[in-house]
Amino acid sequence: MYSIEKTVSKKYINNRGTIRDNGFLARILHGMTSLACESRNPLNHQTLFMKKTILLAALIIIMINVKAQLKTTTVCPAMTVDLLDGKVNDIKINFTVGQIKERLPCFTSAEEESPTAKCGGGVFYKDRDIYFYTGRDYIEIGPKFKGKISIPIMGANRNSHFKWLGNPKIKDVTWDAYATSYGLLILYYSSANKVNKIRFSNQSAETIKLCE
Repeated sequence: MYSIEKTVSKKYINNRGTIRDNGFLARILHGMTSLACESRNPLNHQTLFMKKTILLAALIIIMINVKAQLKTTTVCPAMTVDLLDGKVNDIKINFTVGQIKERLPCFTSAEEESPTAKCGGGVFYKDRDIYFYTGRDYIEIGPKFKGKISIPIMGANRNSHFKWLGNPKIKDVTWDAYATSYGLLILYYSSANKVNKIRFSNQSAETIKLCE
């Protein structure tokens, strides 16, 4: 019986590579064989039931721990936003939910496009402060965005964008909209007249539908 316990526990460790206490598994196996012997004695039924319950619980705990230890962490590549070309890395504005999730799998939430989806659906990265609204064809970047932007306009003064963007197509109290080669770029301003949000879309000023 010792050789069986030793062989099984050793194989278990080699296959999983996570359980350090091989003696613990061997003791469980030994307990199971002991139960088989005790089951022949009709006077031990209550004790036998309790031991079986304890051993079963121990095995469940082992399997849960192994599953948790084998769980991998989803990692995304660094994000670079090209505001002049309308892309995030190689992701274009018209990409689908599935295409974005495949390239940037570390999303915090996502919703497939449908008539009932909030804001038309999309893929969202709250921890990085960037949001892809696929159903409405625009991308939003917040002030805590964790990545690179091709032109340094986040946090910049309102009147400092002319050298990159020219004059705005539409001006409002809290935002400016610029025509681009791919569609539209909208810059939003704080009370101090500094950029605190960016949206860019392949839609025009007349057709874009924003989620507020």
